[in-house]
Amino acid sequence: MERRILVVLPHPDDEAFGFSGTLAKHIEEGTPVTYACLTLGEMGRNMGVPPFTNRVGLPLIRKAELEESCAAIGITDLRLLGFHDKTVEFEEAALIDGRIAALLDEVKPSLVYTFYPGYAVHPDHDATGAAVVRAVAKLPEGERPKVLCSAFARDHEQNIGRADVVNDVRGTLKQKVAAITAHRSQFQAAELLGKNALSDKELQQRFGTERFWTYRFR
Repeated sequence: MERRILVVLPHPDDEAFGFSGTLAKHIEEGTPVTYACLTLGEMGRNMGVPPFTNRVGLPLIRKAELEESCAAIGITDLRLLGFHDKTVEFEEAALIDGRIAALLDEVKPSLVYTFYPGYAVHPDHDATGAAVVRAVAKLPEGERPKVLCSAFARDHEQNIGRADVVNDVRGTLKQKVAAITAHRSQFQAAELLGKNALSDKELQQRFGTERFWTYRFR
């Protein structure tokens, strides 16, 4: 069992699809999880499906959705770091690295989850993963936590190989579905709710596995 886990992601909802089942498993096993979310996703394109808010109201709604998602997963230690959506890649490295380094020093995790730099599609995803890697790399080698990364860019396996950590999260699928549907401003989630919802078997096939790559520091 891990001593403590730190999750560093840029947007509300990033935790839901690729991490939530795994995090719920850790929490069920008794491992504390701290989730640092860099932004409130205030530049998200969706204002609800159908729209029920506007650009002014979106940050507060996404904050509430994130809190609901964390409650579904079992995360009680949520940190909002206050960076601006879609500009993480332009932040001064010393500033963002310093915030992450402070969290590493406070939380002292044995395991960190983030995105794999360069293989996570969105510039904020890649920039967040890169900042985590830089901050962890500055620690003495014997004090570095393991870093597990989510990757899903096209052809990523050709460059970084197959995931070396594959988690069966069917046992925490209820928490995962609740985390996804919490972000109702961003996802209609028709496959999870209502008359068009997937069967239990289809849900397990689609959402029952989460894959991670161990970041190899050189």
